[in-house]
Amino acid sequence: MNVIRAKTAGFCMGVSLALQKLNSALAQNTYKRIFTLGPLIHNPQVLAEYEAKGVACIDEHVQLEAGDCVVIRAHGIPRDKEEAIRASGAHVIDATCPKVKKAQLAIAKATMHGASLLLFGEADHPEVRGLVSYAKGASRVLGADIDLSQPLATPANGFVLASQTTQDREAFLKLEARMTALYPHLKVLSTICDATKERQEEAKAIAKRVDIMVVVGGKQSGNTRRLADVAASCGIETLHVETATELDDKKFEKKLCVGLTAGASTPKSVIDAAEEKLAAL
Repeated sequence: MNVIRAKTAGFCMGVSLALQKLNSALAQNTYKRIFTLGPLIHNPQVLAEYEAKGVACIDEHVQLEAGDCVVIRAHGIPRDKEEAIRASGAHVIDATCPKVKKAQLAIAKATMHGASLLLFGEADHPEVRGLVSYAKGASRVLGADIDLSQPLATPANGFVLASQTTQDREAFLKLEARMTALYPHLKVLSTICDATKERQEEAKAIAKRVDIMVVVGGKQSGNTRRLADVAASCGIETLHVETATELDDKKFEKKLCVGLTAGASTPKSVIDAAEEKLAAL
């Protein structure tokens, strides 16, 4: 089978930096224990590798002691949690993606006088919880299906509209147009990562050339799920798998060409394995 592999598939800059910081902490070998506060990235294969090296994933700072090292996840964490771990006496390494950190600081600045934040994203996603914590005024998370038939009461200090960094840019632009029509003085922040846009655009371009699409990456990865959604929106059958072992040969019967892309936290070895299996069909 002919395989068209996306050039943008695999680790993004933020994920690579986060893993480099964790690898550096391991190489120093000077800490009593090394933790990540929440999963460092959303890929179970990578997390399993680090767990085997003794890196534990924790959710609460109370487990930390002086001499420990804690690495803040690439998605970022809420401000109160960061303050708590810094007060614990443990050594803190901030592996928040620079694009996420930039969005956090932009939200803090834009809402510093009490403007209310409207954030486009998944309410239960760790990045979103972190972003919302930087709002100085009230905040509300909006999904793509938000009902605007009943306009929101405009606060005295106005609204600020921002987005989770891995959201679909087209969906955000549509929401922005609707919101701007309702609230002419709406302040809009550009917080969607360029790498996300490039991956989604390439996925669409490939989907138009193939018989079926395969998206490889963690099932908990928001950017990977959206890649699958973007490909499927082109009217092509799309499979989201974590590893090559999930690829069912029967799904590819009578298919001549398959598109292959992967989320921003998917390691090259996992993508290579999927490509090899697809090419051998």
